[in-house]
Amino acid sequence: MSIKTFARGLAVAALFAAGGAFAQTALCYNCPPEWADWGTQLKAIKEKTGITVPPDNKNSGQSLAQLVAEKAAPVADVTYLGVTFGIQAKKDGVVAPYKPAGWNEIPDGLKDPDGHWFTIHSGTLGLMVNVDALKGKPVPKSWKDLQNPQYKGLIGYLDPASAFVGYVGAVAINQALGGSLDNFGPAIGFFKDLKKNDPIVPKQTSYARVLSGEIPILLDYDFNAYRARYKDRANVAFVIPAEGSVVVPYVMSLVNKGPNAANGRKVLDFVLSNEGQAIWANAYLRPVRASAMSKEAEARFLPASEYARAKAVDYAKMAEVQKAFSDRYLKEVQ
Repeated sequence: MSIKTFARGLAVAALFAAGGAFAQTALCYNCPPEWADWGTQLKAIKEKTGITVPPDNKNSGQSLAQLVAEKAAPVADVTYLGVTFGIQAKKDGVVAPYKPAGWNEIPDGLKDPDGHWFTIHSGTLGLMVNVDALKGKPVPKSWKDLQNPQYKGLIGYLDPASAFVGYVGAVAINQALGGSLDNFGPAIGFFKDLKKNDPIVPKQTSYARVLSGEIPILLDYDFNAYRARYKDRANVAFVIPAEGSVVVPYVMSLVNKGPNAANGRKVLDFVLSNEGQAIWANAYLRPVRASAMSKEAEARFLPASEYARAKAVDYAKMAEVQKAFSDRYLKEVQ
């Protein structure tokens, strides 16, 4: 039995184990229940459409690799990816065009013109700070603050060469310090200097390590900090550094020639519906359809004046230069 056939069999078994007939299922790559409250979203999809979508704990890179490996015999029906991986998925020919309900409300630049990928929500990169774990030290307010010796051993960032959020952090720092997507010198210099403060550099999401105080300061998204503050009731602050940061879309796509394409389309329609978008907003993510954000949800975010420092970038270019940056980081920093 080939690896692809085996993988397809596992996926089908998972669908039946989830409790639905095959015709009423759709497989989503990278829909982990603990991330962005996919758990609530998957339950709502089942309740409102009758379609069972089993949870899946791949990350963006693993999902794209799996889609490419299964290109001749696709297993998944839809996928959720960081924007640079969505752009690459189109180049690799593993996603198909589809313009779901709500398409016209997605701003230009946050969707592929032909529908190969489209934003469902976005996050802003900043500092997630466990205030109690700082033990009286001030909450850092800028990228420059992180190089202060008082924060030695207290800072973490995900490996920029392997984790999407790590790469986003590198782009944010680089842009804020005067670099560009053609010149990552400022970011490389920053990470070299930061080594003096003995940063913790995990490869996987480190939400729990911030809550426990093991990593008091983590380069991460606003939605994780707000979740810690409002859901887990931790004394966590979110800081958009004074020099600026970036906004990053997360996108979804219909898998090219997926086995349950009709159900996949219904799933994509739902996540852009008023109800689907409200779930993201209540999980502290900024929904791509601004009209779906309630005043109550908006009140949990930092003021708009703070978010004015967070900018969009050329996401296609960001995807194009990702490997070159990763290679340089591994050679010069790690």
